[in-house]
Amino acid sequence: MLGLLVLAANFISGRGLGSSGAIKSVVVAGVQTVAPSHFEKAAAYKEYAESHGKSPLKSWLVFEVLGVLVGAFISGAWAGRLKFKVEHSPKITNRKRLAFALLGGVFFGFGSQLGRGCTSGAALSGMAVLSLAGFITMIAIFGTAFALAYFFRKLWI
Repeated sequence: MLGLLVLAANFISGRGLGSSGAIKSVVVAGVQTVAPSHFEKAAAYKEYAESHGKSPLKSWLVFEVLGVLVGAFISGAWAGRLKFKVEHSPKITNRKRLAFALLGGVFFGFGSQLGRGCTSGAALSGMAVLSLAGFITMIAIFGTAFALAYFFRKLWI
């Protein structure tokens, strides 16, 4: 189903799926609002804002991510599963689980900016258009996860 969704996104919008672009748009708009003098001095912010029209928040990726969040919230409420719960192994605490989740999120965000996109944009969208880079990215993602799973299994088992 995800593959069909990616193909439909390419056909309808001319672009694949991804979420890191939405986060970048929110950050750029936030810096522009909170620290306009810093925004004017930083070429990267200005360049990004200029390439996305009047407001980076009008990017289709922002609406995609908002749709995912709202849809997940509605689905959870409808199914009666809308509650705050931290899933973890009995061997670790809630605090440790949340700390590792935050650390993983920071690494993911940093890596997505180094790689110029997140896994869904690089791997799934790349593979949907038969890009060699998309296949290499997917192999690297799953290969790294498989190689590191041994070291992190104690957090889950």
